[in-house]
Amino acid sequence: NSPELGLTTTTESVLFGQTHNPWNLEHTSGGSSGGSSAAVAARILPAAHASDGGGSIRIPASCCGLFGLKPTRGRVPMGPGQFEGWNGCSQHHVVTISVRDSAALLDATTGAELGSPFFSPTPARPFLKEVGADPGKLRIALVLDTPIGTPLDPECKEAALAAAKLCESLGHQVEEAKLPIDGPAMRQAFLTVLTVSLARTLEDAAATLGRPVTEKDVEPVTWAMMQQGRNANPIAYSRGIATMHQVGLAIAKFQQTYDVILSPTLAKPPVKLGVLSLSPESIPVFSKEVAEFGPYTALYNVTGQPSMSVPLHWTPQGLPVGTMFSGRFGDDATLLRLAAQLEQARPWVGRKPAL
Repeated sequence: NSPELGLTTTTESVLFGQTHNPWNLEHTSGGSSGGSSAAVAARILPAAHASDGGGSIRIPASCCGLFGLKPTRGRVPMGPGQFEGWNGCSQHHVVTISVRDSAALLDATTGAELGSPFFSPTPARPFLKEVGADPGKLRIALVLDTPIGTPLDPECKEAALAAAKLCESLGHQVEEAKLPIDGPAMRQAFLTVLTVSLARTLEDAAATLGRPVTEKDVEPVTWAMMQQGRNANPIAYSRGIATMHQVGLAIAKFQQTYDVILSPTLAKPPVKLGVLSLSPESIPVFSKEVAEFGPYTALYNVTGQPSMSVPLHWTPQGLPVGTMFSGRFGDDATLLRLAAQLEQARPWVGRKPAL
């Protein structure tokens, strides 16, 4: 299950209803890949497909106590009918219980795609061989501030700080840092590209339907976002793409100093169902809630870098809280080495929801 067109960070829809978090059925399993995360967290499957255009692998992984890697842009083929989603922001992979399974499935699906506009550097060896390999002494930037200045829940801050201490105990060098980007400008650029891409998707759907898509065909937030995309200034759209490229350059320069960026995956533990629905009572309230819940993840969709959520923390109420680690473009291998080291130091595989 997923929300309509993957447009929110929960998995609820008018068509298919709510997907519940196995750790607490009143809370979200995340989104947009929340059906996958719920199935894997409930141990129905060891792995399930997921895609990530603004956090949709890492967010449900965080909500459900799973490992979720968004690979480098161009690492996994998107398919010849598409090639890209949201101008290169969206990537496919899986949510898994173990780091090993994620690496093995990445080996099974990775590769250059004929005609693709994106290229990911060829890995030096199979990703499965990175699991258990020594990551060396990594220099890690700890970034706690949300990119758009929204609040950070103490539990999510504690999760990131505890992960930083764990990394230090494993021999890595961790220091607090601030990202060299204009967060609000990046978010605006991302949203412009997203809404224009959505408008095109629904225009294409009209050919399948044999008629234009109407307000009755989609949920209120989807319709509002489509209208934004239709009304977007083409110069603003072009500028949005240019802005995203400059953000990628700024982070690439930043990571000449740091191997990995550590931050919270989410700014809040899993919220209750209904808060992030695409059919809200108030669209402005919805927009505020979405921005405050998941402000960290979209940066690495904009830059195309590999980024992962690792389940290292649970709240006193038993809700999972992930921690995000992001690597240099093309360096999925370092993240998998680090993830396997963290998994060995603080195992999570045996921690299961009490269903």
